[in-house]
Amino acid sequence: MIKKEQMKIVSSRAIAKDTYEMVLENHFISEKAVPGQFLHIQIGTHTLRRPISIANCNKERNEITILFKINGVGTSELATYQAGEFLDVLGPLGNGFKAEDEPQSTILLVGGGIGVPPLYYLGKTLKEKGINIVSILGFQQKENVFYEQQFQGLGETIIVTDNGSYGYKGYVTDVLDQVGLFDCYYSCGPIPMLKALTTKLEGKRGFISLEERMGCGVGACFACVLPTKDGTGYRKICKDGPVFHAEEVTI
Repeated sequence: MIKKEQMKIVSSRAIAKDTYEMVLENHFISEKAVPGQFLHIQIGTHTLRRPISIANCNKERNEITILFKINGVGTSELATYQAGEFLDVLGPLGNGFKAEDEPQSTILLVGGGIGVPPLYYLGKTLKEKGINIVSILGFQQKENVFYEQQFQGLGETIIVTDNGSYGYKGYVTDVLDQVGLFDCYYSCGPIPMLKALTTKLEGKRGFISLEERMGCGVGACFACVLPTKDGTGYRKICKDGPVFHAEEVTI
């Protein structure tokens, strides 16, 4: 069930270079949200809403945490919002990770940049079910790294930066041989990263969450479609996703 809600800003703070963490309060959305879903946020008078992944959920406090990176006029304006103000939000949207269906003992999380946030809520949910979590998080450079301690609280965490200014130098796919055996992987990040990862892990059970600019956010405008690998049609990222089986769509 999707609703248009007013969400009160509890807090907003910068946590890395051009990256903000915002905690929002709303009973309905916090009660319904599952890992992998997103919010569609109206910012000022901008025509299109901004899709932002849910990074955490505290159902007891009716709170949703989102993380976003300033990459345009809309997110720049969002970063100026203060505690006590309200956001016009559609949510929770999309099909999330099927965390409740995972009987495996070890799960690998692979995130890149602003694709990292939705994996935290997933990892936290899986850990509560007694599943072992291993994470690989990729960032451009040291100044962009965030949530390292939070992921370390879930299990083994490997940080990779493009320029080697923090953690390992290279890409997330360069350190896959360091994580040992795992039963399934979940990943979210830029398309090139997801392509490289799914290619390297071909044949391994996995799920990917796609970042994409959207129009309506509810599957009506066909602005965010991807072809299926089996040639049977197309999938809408906003409605059929943003989470897909790694072998389901062509990216």
